[in-house]
Amino acid sequence: MKINRFAKMGRILLASFLLALCIHPSPAQQPASHTLDMTVVKPETVGFSSPRLENLHALMRQAVDQKQIAGIVTILARHGRVVDYRTYGQRDLATASPMTKDVIFRDFSMTKPVTGVAMMILYEQGKWLPSDPIAKFIPEFAHLKVFKGVDADGKMILVDPDHPPTMRELMTHTAGFTYGVFGNTPVDAMYREQHLFASRNLQEFIDKLAKIPLLYQPGKGWTYSMSMDIEGYIVEKLSGQPLSDFMRDHIFQPLAMKDAGFFVPGDKRKRFATLYRTGPNGELLADPTGGGLSGDYAAQPTMPSGGGGMVSTAEDYYRFGQMLANGGEVTGKRILAPATVKLMTSNHVPSELLNGQYSIGLQVLRPGFGYGYNCAVVFDPPEANLPEGKGTFFWDGAAGTWFWIDPTNDVVFIGMIQRMLGPASPNLEYQSRSVVYQALVDPAK
Repeated sequence: MKINRFAKMGRILLASFLLALCIHPSPAQQPASHTLDMTVVKPETVGFSSPRLENLHALMRQAVDQKQIAGIVTILARHGRVVDYRTYGQRDLATASPMTKDVIFRDFSMTKPVTGVAMMILYEQGKWLPSDPIAKFIPEFAHLKVFKGVDADGKMILVDPDHPPTMRELMTHTAGFTYGVFGNTPVDAMYREQHLFASRNLQEFIDKLAKIPLLYQPGKGWTYSMSMDIEGYIVEKLSGQPLSDFMRDHIFQPLAMKDAGFFVPGDKRKRFATLYRTGPNGELLADPTGGGLSGDYAAQPTMPSGGGGMVSTAEDYYRFGQMLANGGEVTGKRILAPATVKLMTSNHVPSELLNGQYSIGLQVLRPGFGYGYNCAVVFDPPEANLPEGKGTFFWDGAAGTWFWIDPTNDVVFIGMIQRMLGPASPNLEYQSRSVVYQALVDPAK
């Protein structure tokens, strides 16, 4: 009897062990990594309404039909599944070349979040901390002064900073740097006189910038600035690679962003979108300057701009965006840890600065709407009077490109156009949000 009882107990234990193996799969049986499939699925499978998405299509067609925009590419995805991927209009009006999904666009300031990811890769390697003074990595900035007005003779009054500007302040536009083109202070004038973007390389850029005082005490204001170009220099210094090479090796190639880079080689030029600006009568005119930053993008720049020098297709940028939406990984390629993505995309601007007094273009810092590391963050949508989910982060570019990532609703949207922003530009960035969210009729799906 005892032998049978022990045998029975052994059979029970063996069955329990085998059941546990079924419940807890081996590593080889673990769920696959986030895949990236550009096949368009039926919107209803992820909570969108096909009839209501027609409002998005109508909005884009209207912008093209009214000749506000030459051509557009949009991508909308939810839960990593593409539910809408369309082209509108033309790549080039003069030749009537149609807009296609493989057209290459100037990203301009949508480069900033990519530079932010490059910085966060180095953060994960222990190369820097948000509390570090910038001068730890750029000794040329060790003796920066702060502008405090002008005296009776019109000379600049300079004082010491209350504290050395930090990496956190650099990455949130609160360190005291500026661009030189959006203001008329003596500091802005010095930026213009130095022709910073005409520098031969990032070292010359830094040497020039080190001679210019900060616009305000670090942490006491918010000014859209060359901070992300400074980050580009830091990436080069900490990694030992040119910025373009670092992004290629650590971001572009792992994510299969096959057309992303800082120039458009000869064999791809026919896919490069024409850039437009507003003419004297509101018409679209081809912009021969290329936007005034990187010219014709014909060769690898000797001073790659971490703030605005990238080019990509809509799909390239979608791959980047979906990686962030997935918490740093897609198709088995992990770029960042989820905690690092959360750190990058959380608000880091003090509440006293979120008062409606600081802005750039359409973006106004206010209650519920702040700035993380190289991207804007909507941390309280009702307070910010916006429809997206809590924690949505985004940015846009000078030629009208825009994107947002909504972690609450698991939505990624990419919009690509090529018209330099101005008073006559259509507000597609925010109009597209309203029409996308009115189409999300089953958010629990």
